[in-house]
Amino acid sequence: MRRDSGRSLVADEEALLKQFAAQFAHGPNDADDTDAAAAAQHANNPENQAATNAEQSSTSFDTQQFLNGLDAIFDRHAAATEAGPYLEQAMVDAENAGDEAGLLTVLNETMGFYRSQGRHKDNQWIVQRALELAARMGLTTGTSEAWATTLINCATAMRAAKQYDQAEDLYHQAQDVCRHSLAPTDRRLAALHNNLSMLYSETNRPDKAELELREALRIIEASSVNPNEDIDVASSHTNLALTLLTEHKLEGAHWHAAKALDIYKTGHLEHSAHYASALAGYAQVCFAEKRYADAVAGYRHALDVIEECYGKDTDYWRITEDNLRQAETQAQAAGIDIVPNDTTDATTAPTQQAANAEAASQYSTDAPVMPTAPVSDSTATATPAVGISGLKLARAFWTQVGKPMIAAKYPQYVARIAAGLVGHGSECYGFDDAYSQDHDFGPRFCLWLSDEDYTAIGEQLQTDYDALPRDFSIDAQGHAVFSTNTSAIATDHGTPSPITPRAQGVNRRDGVFRIGDFFESITGYRTAPAQTSPHEWLMLDEATLAAATNGEVFADPTGQFSKTRQGFKDMPDDVRLALISKRLGMIAQAGQYNLPRSLKRGDGAAAWLSIHEFVNAASSLVFLINVPMVAGYLPYYKWQFAALRKLSKSMFALLPDVAEQLESVMRLSSAACYGGAGFGEGGKGSAPAIDQINGIVEHIAAEIVKELQREHLTTSTETFLEWQRPYIEDHIASDDPVLKSL
Repeated sequence: MRRDSGRSLVADEEALLKQFAAQFAHGPNDADDTDAAAAAQHANNPENQAATNAEQSSTSFDTQQFLNGLDAIFDRHAAATEAGPYLEQAMVDAENAGDEAGLLTVLNETMGFYRSQGRHKDNQWIVQRALELAARMGLTTGTSEAWATTLINCATAMRAAKQYDQAEDLYHQAQDVCRHSLAPTDRRLAALHNNLSMLYSETNRPDKAELELREALRIIEASSVNPNEDIDVASSHTNLALTLLTEHKLEGAHWHAAKALDIYKTGHLEHSAHYASALAGYAQVCFAEKRYADAVAGYRHALDVIEECYGKDTDYWRITEDNLRQAETQAQAAGIDIVPNDTTDATTAPTQQAANAEAASQYSTDAPVMPTAPVSDSTATATPAVGISGLKLARAFWTQVGKPMIAAKYPQYVARIAAGLVGHGSECYGFDDAYSQDHDFGPRFCLWLSDEDYTAIGEQLQTDYDALPRDFSIDAQGHAVFSTNTSAIATDHGTPSPITPRAQGVNRRDGVFRIGDFFESITGYRTAPAQTSPHEWLMLDEATLAAATNGEVFADPTGQFSKTRQGFKDMPDDVRLALISKRLGMIAQAGQYNLPRSLKRGDGAAAWLSIHEFVNAASSLVFLINVPMVAGYLPYYKWQFAALRKLSKSMFALLPDVAEQLESVMRLSSAACYGGAGFGEGGKGSAPAIDQINGIVEHIAAEIVKELQREHLTTSTETFLEWQRPYIEDHIASDDPVLKSL
């Protein structure tokens, strides 16, 4: 194992399964190392022989030397100032050497470091590059450990940036890969369970978080030589304590928080970076117990460790310091004297019932935000369903009505039925509002079964689903509220939402489905087209793919539904590049060429249609640049700009300003196409609007070129985008003519 790097398998949120590469780089005796990226091991994977040959032919980048150098930086606690430049230079060196496996190693390490520094915007580029590189190396079609590592690191970066839908999709895909590549008791699976638990905790699903953490702890303890001195076991206890506190299971939270500190003391691990997590956790235990002096001591001790290992300029330091200040305030309010810079060792305090911090990792920045006051019970106040999002209502209806029904009537199938809300309908995109509740709105969800299970129970399960009570709403705390009439699901107009013909019969949007039937009804395909069938991918428009991959999956015990859904999100990179080329062509043709000419000749109708084509192409391009695996697809016209605005507000967004600029183009289009006097332009005519639109179009084109250059898709500075297409298509690896338009 790498020497005292402060990295822990279970707690290593951003590196996660980097142990995969360590087995190749360090040898069998280093099987517990968690720090090298999986791509290093991938170099010897016969599934990806091309990448193997590339690495063997290159002597310019030494992956092992890179990892040793990074270790040295962390060993002397110089990461805050030295790790960033070191990683950036390594990316350049690996790329110049043509070493794809080495580059993937660097990218995996960089994701973790950027996450620790709160550099979520910069991490978007790293996430995107890692996914694209893995696709180019052929990893995405297999079950290699390298692909699992990359998926989990990307998912963790997305989780840190609060992009939860994308993170969950990536985690579930990683689960499927690990299910095929690892033994059920493999310690590395604990890392995945641990990270899923964090996502569930952050999305208010503590029951699922607890299950994941207990499974992680079980795996770690079973694989440990000495669980009483194992840092990974300690981290698992720390994480579990926090989740138990959110569920008001205070006795269990107390036991696990105390157990974590016992392990650090027994194993003499107090100088580990992860010790800060256990200390901060114990401090929050004391805070919940109103033992504020001990809470202050614990947070102060934790800050000492954080400063030594990570420095002060991190989210981890700032959040923990804020927690300390709150504890000091509470102590003063309680009349407790707090000695300045008290050095009391919090680990000597009696064990308490409470919560703790999210486990610190090699690069961790996520200490828990401590509540300003102890958690207390509150009385639920019912609120009507009007204004509640469809997805939130669906999840509550599943959790509180559907799931218990299945447990009671189909206990042998509980671990085989997937549930969620995906497909057609505004609520599946999360964009529904009060105006969306005039049709097809109400408590509903989908149940997805394998062909075999559907044959056995499908029809009866549908009957039982139809019999579920629909007088269902949820209160402010998310608890079920039943009414004696349908007003609980009334619209703003006070009448129940009608079910339209398009949502009935074969077109129904909820209920029980075969997995293949469900996706076939949306896309025409029971599973996603093969990665080697670009013509089939090109026949699927983006709105169709958006409908097949939107929504939320509430439960998927076998992973089969999520795997099928993720397949539609995994657009082959050659197809993505081909579509980017097409969009560049349309932006140039409609926006840069035909629009100004139509305006000059006074053909307002032609100009208006040119603007329409330009806006659609530019909107699509933004999603394609941001990669469907990460950002999803552009939905149909009604929600096109809602989705574009949401993506643009993301910390990770590439081309984030395009949405606002496109809206400006549309706002000005009436004046530009048909004269300004009648459109609020004060009689100035169309000239000012035309000038503004032409300027915006060229500005968008220039921004696109900058992004293409940053992604190394072009070396040209030409802003007439038609001339960028050869550069893009030069990156298409396939010789299939359907992908080339030039």
